[in-house]
Amino acid sequence: MSGTDRDTRRTHAALPAAMRESVDDFAAYLSDVRNRSAHTIRAYVADLVSLLDHASRMGCTAPADLDLTVLRSWLARLRTAGAARTSLARRAASARTFSSWAHRSGLLATDVAAPLASPRAHRELPTVLRADQAAALVEAPGRTADVDRVALPVQDEPNGGDRAGSATSTGTPDPGAEAVPLRDRVLLELLYATGVRISEACGLDVGDVDHGRRVIRVFGKGGRERSVPYGVPAQRALDAWLRRGRPALAGARSGHALLLGARGGRLNPTTARQIIGGYAKAVGLPRTSPHGLRHSAATHLLEGGADLRAVQELLGHSSLASTQIYTHVSVERLRAAYRQAHPRA
Repeated sequence: MSGTDRDTRRTHAALPAAMRESVDDFAAYLSDVRNRSAHTIRAYVADLVSLLDHASRMGCTAPADLDLTVLRSWLARLRTAGAARTSLARRAASARTFSSWAHRSGLLATDVAAPLASPRAHRELPTVLRADQAAALVEAPGRTADVDRVALPVQDEPNGGDRAGSATSTGTPDPGAEAVPLRDRVLLELLYATGVRISEACGLDVGDVDHGRRVIRVFGKGGRERSVPYGVPAQRALDAWLRRGRPALAGARSGHALLLGARGGRLNPTTARQIIGGYAKAVGLPRTSPHGLRHSAATHLLEGGADLRAVQELLGHSSLASTQIYTHVSVERLRAAYRQAHPRA
């Protein structure tokens, strides 16, 4: 139960003993067997604790007491409380995953959640930058370094630490004054060039970069490894960062991390999101997140003629259905261009 929020831990502690034990065993299964991330495990555990708490209020004392009626009652209560369709769909998926595992483990006589239907979630089309907007964003660190520092985050790591300035307290030049913009540039270039997730980018080590072939080795969801190519602009940014930037920030806490915070530790994804949002604001772009850059990279690849399967591999999607949303974005752009240009539109 480590890492879960306080309310979940409190509810977990109030469950009957058999239910508490099943939650802990299920969390261990997700971690040790399925190799799920800590974030995913927290979400599954929170959903399961909510389900078992509802079941216990209906008189259940052990996982064996669960049935389809209890599961549907739980989802109905959440819907009445105002849960979004996406949230209900995720919780139904959590219930099915738990039920399948509990049946295989002998805690349930049958897989009671197998027939449980999920509400169809409404999928919003992702916000996508134009190619010129993406270029303006990735080039922003060089242009905004001396123009608008207020828009950029002042902390590089969760435990604080001022962003490197132009000089130290003794008046001598601060090597971090050049290092941080170089770090920011390589972060933006890699995200747009490769379409990797922000957690994947921050998890990169120096040894994960193959400069000769211009590919990076990425460990995605579930620990799945893939190789992703990048282009010449990203290579130039990497060369500058490794030659002049990283050595200026590296210290005892750096290890093999490719991207470093101002205090020398591995760059934190939360701070990286702030960096991207800050540069987007500084150059007058709409609110932009790392996932927005990922969306943009995928859409621009498809619009440039890339094969959908190749984009799926680059993004690390386990299912082609996750990649197909980007074809919808391209169709929407095509429809907009048609309406604007065709005389009979």
